[in-house]
Amino acid sequence: MRWLIDGYNVIRRDPDLRGRETESLEAGRTALLAMVARVARDLPDSFTVVFDGARRTGDAPGGGQVQVVFSRPPASADDELRRLAATLREGAVVVSSDRAVQDAARRAGAVALSAEAFLEAVETGSSEVDDDADDGEEQPRRGPSHRLSRAARAAERALRRLRNR
Repeated sequence: MRWLIDGYNVIRRDPDLRGRETESLEAGRTALLAMVARVARDLPDSFTVVFDGARRTGDAPGGGQVQVVFSRPPASADDELRRLAATLREGAVVVSSDRAVQDAARRAGAVALSAEAFLEAVETGSSEVDDDADDGEEQPRRGPSHRLSRAARAAERALRRLRNR
């Protein structure tokens, strides 16, 4: 599975990462890449963090299974995420709170997650035992109207991967 992460979108939705970004864009990127590298160590998945603009400084990539991509103007990070999602299709999880990016990812067959859901799952991580994981299956489901959509089930599976690492 390949995780495609909208870098600045995620940074600006987390208070700690946003605080680092106020120091400098490079500090915000470095903090995000360190977080993603910690997650990548615990999963067999690969991660691609996409940022707007050309690389101006020597940010060290997150290492391991973390790749950093800078969009090439005039393309934006959103354009690059849509392109990657269309290429990888069902093998991708796109992390962005941008509705247009999420919609394009779903149309391509990829899983779309909001930055907030991704951050919450990363923070929860393996430090919290998931005692509620079976609660949803113990509750009776009656008919298709009570079943989550295919996209919602795929998003829950992706988030579970992050939480259970």
